[in-house]
Amino acid sequence: MDDALLGAELEDIEATAVMEQPEDSAEEASLTGDASREAASENASEPASEPAGTADAGSPSAAANGEVSSDDAAEATEEGAAPDASEESEAVERGPGPGADLSDEQLEERTLALLFASPDPLSVGRLVSLLERPPAARVRAAIEAIGHRLQTAGLPLQLRGIRGGYMVMTIPEMGEVVGRLARGPAIERISPAALETLSIVAYRQPVTKAEIEAIRGVQAGPILRSLVDRGLARVTGRADVPGHPLQYGTTKDFLDRFGLMGLDDLPRDAELARD
Repeated sequence: MDDALLGAELEDIEATAVMEQPEDSAEEASLTGDASREAASENASEPASEPAGTADAGSPSAAANGEVSSDDAAEATEEGAAPDASEESEAVERGPGPGADLSDEQLEERTLALLFASPDPLSVGRLVSLLERPPAARVRAAIEAIGHRLQTAGLPLQLRGIRGGYMVMTIPEMGEVVGRLARGPAIERISPAALETLSIVAYRQPVTKAEIEAIRGVQAGPILRSLVDRGLARVTGRADVPGHPLQYGTTKDFLDRFGLMGLDDLPRDAELARD
């Protein structure tokens, strides 16, 4: 009898557990649904965030995606005169600074120190800024005095105007000796055909490939590409003619390579005939 009662009680307990389990599950589901609805209402009250892939047109990510065309990048390459002129005009607008109180000797010393220490040519506008805004006319006079002093001092140094600025450089006679410092590969020589093409680009820029070919009488595409790859020529824009062909001009490296202050220093017809 006890065994029968115990078995009946166990059956009642199991049946009760089976009947109570769906109620617990339903209660948990109800709680979960309430929590989800609360979270949804909280998210709806917050302002929507921007999509992860959205970027402003002027942001670095937009630029990294290549939104700037190659033509725009080529047109943005300047010959170096515009930034220097703007810097000098800005210094003039701001008026004289502490550099205006320097004596002529002090101004020459500081100018020479800057020209000697700088790895790149320094324009008059840049020197005016570095020297704390003395008058630009005094800076030009200091540059001229420095060039004269170096020329008469008997030192293997000279002041050269190059790429729109000025540098203190060794004289050409010391080129072989100074070249021993550099262990890199020698500068690749320019072939006569490439030099002829580069001369046309320099004197006729901006010039198209068709115009170069009309002058030389041969195809100029491969040579133009080699000049662009070597940094001596660049695309300056497109001609306003049918087809809008690319136009080419020279670069700052061209001025540096040939030791020119600017394109105005290119020899003229009379000079070429005399030479």
